[in-house]
Amino acid sequence: MSILIKNVNIVNSTGVESSVDIYIENSIIKDIKKNLDIEVQKIIDARGLYVLPGLVDAHCHLRDPGYEYKEDISTGSRSAAKGGFTSIACMPNTDPVADNPAVVTYIIEKAKKEALVNVYPIGAITKGQKGEELAEMGSMKEAGIVAVSDDGRPVMKSSVMKKALIYAGQFNLPVISHCEDLDLAEEGSMNEGFMSTKLGLRGIPAAAESVMVARDVLLSEYTGIPVHIAHVSTKSSVEIIRNAKKNGVKVTCETCPHYFTLTEEACEGYDTNAKMNPPLRTQEDVEAIIEGLKDGTIDIIATDHAPHHFDEKNVEFDNAPNGIVGFETALSLSYTALVETKVITLPQLVEKLSTGPARILNLKKGVIDVNEDADLILVDFDTEYTIDVSEFASRGKNSPFDGFKVKGKNMMTIVGGKIVYVADD
Repeated sequence: MSILIKNVNIVNSTGVESSVDIYIENSIIKDIKKNLDIEVQKIIDARGLYVLPGLVDAHCHLRDPGYEYKEDISTGSRSAAKGGFTSIACMPNTDPVADNPAVVTYIIEKAKKEALVNVYPIGAITKGQKGEELAEMGSMKEAGIVAVSDDGRPVMKSSVMKKALIYAGQFNLPVISHCEDLDLAEEGSMNEGFMSTKLGLRGIPAAAESVMVARDVLLSEYTGIPVHIAHVSTKSSVEIIRNAKKNGVKVTCETCPHYFTLTEEACEGYDTNAKMNPPLRTQEDVEAIIEGLKDGTIDIIATDHAPHHFDEKNVEFDNAPNGIVGFETALSLSYTALVETKVITLPQLVEKLSTGPARILNLKKGVIDVNEDADLILVDFDTEYTIDVSEFASRGKNSPFDGFKVKGKNMMTIVGGKIVYVADD
């Protein structure tokens, strides 16, 4: 299919180009110029809108195979497309665990048939995510994984994590670490502090994350192998990573929109939609996360999209599963909290949500240029709208952001030159 996008503002991580046209033929961007006059099958007048490289999510949960009642590849990809994500990397904590080529192949083949966006599986670091024996990283790489992680569970044994870094390094596979000391966490259900005491809930100290961040930074420094820290949520974690980068350690990291827009106070009233792991922290932590995004300590923003069935969340706080859905709120929350407040610029947001994640996962995505893949989104940054979970394309509606007023609405998603989502208004 041939498409001509007219009068649009292009935003790359390197800057903004105003009022140009983009010519797409089949799956590739063929030309970018002002006033292009080409006969095409579809013309899109995008005056007043911004075109961004399709967002890349380095951390999500599609629940397929095994937990399709929460989400599956079809519904998850529809949710991603609506939110502006054209490439998503799904974590291996499925049933069975994605720790072998057979499960990886299942995900890839199902995605080819059902997904509206590019789906890239992440393989487990250890067999069964039990933290004991390394999984078959080489054969999983051949099957199509783009990284390894035991996300949802930490690799508690330092010797195993050291071997994982060395082994993954042989295959140029990024290692994404879920940093949590289970001994310190002590099966807590929210951040340890005033609010946990007020609610009478067992708390998880910030050190439960930061201790493991420090360990993995040291292991990366020792082995010389890069490590990527998932869902950073604490001030001390940001400081550890900042200092490590200054010392030349090959560490990258991510945070999620909920860690720079919400605090532990969202748990008031025992709202299980605010229960996640790592938990929501204090205002001081939120400010540190924002500063980390501003100064580049935090490389990227991921969603940690984690859908659950309503009945699973509609229980006592201690018994509710961790996680919130994130595909359909990440762009608007990030733009409203970071760009509107002038913490970062629009090109820097593209770096955090598209170009940076693509680089970390070694994907040829995240750039708008001639001869690049036509993975694009058209965004309205001027109109304010209200988040409504009932309108989510995801099977999961578990979000604490219902009713939030935000800017930055995705109006159209194009994947490989094919329009896969158009907003109603």
